[in-house]
Amino acid sequence: MEREGSTAGGFAFGDVVLDDTCLFAHRSGEQIRFTRSERALLLVLSRNPHRLMPRSQLLDAIAPTQADASDRNVDFLVNRLRAKLGDSAKSPRFIATQYGEGYVWIATKLPAVASRPDPAPVNVLLAIAPLVPRHDKRLAERAGAITGQMRDLIAGRVSEGQSVIVLGREESTAPQGARYVLKVSFQDSGARLDCTAILREVPSGRIIRAFRLEFGGASLAALTPEVERAADGIIAALQRSLAEASEGLGTPTDQPLEIRLRTATTLLSASNPAWLEKGLQLRDARAQNPGSADIALQWCLHLFARLVLANPFTGISRGERDEIESEIEATVLDCLPLIETNPLLMLAAAKLLYFVDRGHLELAEDLADRAFARTADFAAALPVLGQLRQARSDFTAALAFFDRGIEMAGSDSEFQMHMRVLKCIAVLAAGDREALKAAAAFSYESPFCPPALSVMIAVLVTAPGHPLPQAVTDVLRAAGPEGARNALTFTYMTSVRHLTSLQARANIMQGLVAHVTELHGTGVIPPFILMGAGLIAAT
Repeated sequence: MEREGSTAGGFAFGDVVLDDTCLFAHRSGEQIRFTRSERALLLVLSRNPHRLMPRSQLLDAIAPTQADASDRNVDFLVNRLRAKLGDSAKSPRFIATQYGEGYVWIATKLPAVASRPDPAPVNVLLAIAPLVPRHDKRLAERAGAITGQMRDLIAGRVSEGQSVIVLGREESTAPQGARYVLKVSFQDSGARLDCTAILREVPSGRIIRAFRLEFGGASLAALTPEVERAADGIIAALQRSLAEASEGLGTPTDQPLEIRLRTATTLLSASNPAWLEKGLQLRDARAQNPGSADIALQWCLHLFARLVLANPFTGISRGERDEIESEIEATVLDCLPLIETNPLLMLAAAKLLYFVDRGHLELAEDLADRAFARTADFAAALPVLGQLRQARSDFTAALAFFDRGIEMAGSDSEFQMHMRVLKCIAVLAAGDREALKAAAAFSYESPFCPPALSVMIAVLVTAPGHPLPQAVTDVLRAAGPEGARNALTFTYMTSVRHLTSLQARANIMQGLVAHVTELHGTGVIPPFILMGAGLIAAT
């Protein structure tokens, strides 16, 4: 049954629609994105309407997202939520303050109306803000004509689905979700019109381009050549900035941006066999250019591929694994100061630090969140973000990222296969066997998935007590006790140990343990897995 106030895309509160997971919201056609801490607070407030939520309870809600959370953090986050939702502390529509005690969610859900459409998200690439002295109406009209013409010139050359907007005179900041903002200041100095443009990347505030416009005539027609020159420069700067997000990891720089983004997604998000093949090449490249963080992280992805693409049944020794992971950890940490301006390399670092599981979860989250803020809907970020949310047992958010990745992936592509497998593991970790039936309804036999890994996926998704396909049973039996032990270790080290919840770890391992021990006995389960996955009582 549909809950009151729900729409196809979430819950409507006045002009704001929150999606079910509170990852995003829409207001007046604009997308609002929330940080992890903001989302945690928004969830607990909106799910407890008209109830006083003490600061201590709100503090508990945000504690998993902040190492040193305090009452002051709660107040700070509430103020940020109010700003994003268009709310006011003096005349609240969403969050009211109970002084000395806490906060109350006072917004009322709109009645569910079948015909009520969700606001369509607007992908604002560029917001142009004309800045004019308040008293000068004549100059404001000229500024509006110039920025309007500039908008039209730029909008005609951006990708389909991206918009360029001009903000009103009272708006000085870009709307939520805008990627770039161009602030154009105008001043009439009598003999000349002074005009300066500053192009910034919204999430980071980084200046992309700054320049003057030289206007020599009074009519719009006379201004057009200079506006066209400015638009050409802005488009070039936007293209250069967007391209920077996909630079690194060996992505070809001579290909169109869309192709580069797709290549970067494949290289980073999937366990790409290409990294295995590049071992000698990358070793030589590192020797020739030891100061390159890009090459160093590519080398780490090669080491990562050696671990995750190993045959699960033949395995890799604990000693060798520890040595490889120590090299990955040390190399990535050395690279961090050098990659702060490169989102793709930041995502690679987050992925690797998460994988080695050496106490860097919070650091990996910070890197991935900041990279995602700069790359908008860049598919490469989705699997990393999903795994990080899954590690914290935030399965709703994890599945939202994985589903978005599946939606963005090409049909039967390597990236789609990777995202489907990650979704299955997340559903397993959540203990939702019913949802797993739908999530696992795809063919594991793929040119992008080695046969041995296809077998492991089939075993993982088959519930204890249910029969395995005969071909899978034959492979498990042929592996023998040693191969079964290696398979358990492989699964735990690649997909399970990263989760902070023992129950989530057990949920993933239970099926595999049941099927393996049925064939080879309980003696094949390594003691560290019994402890790490909380399976001692179960066995």
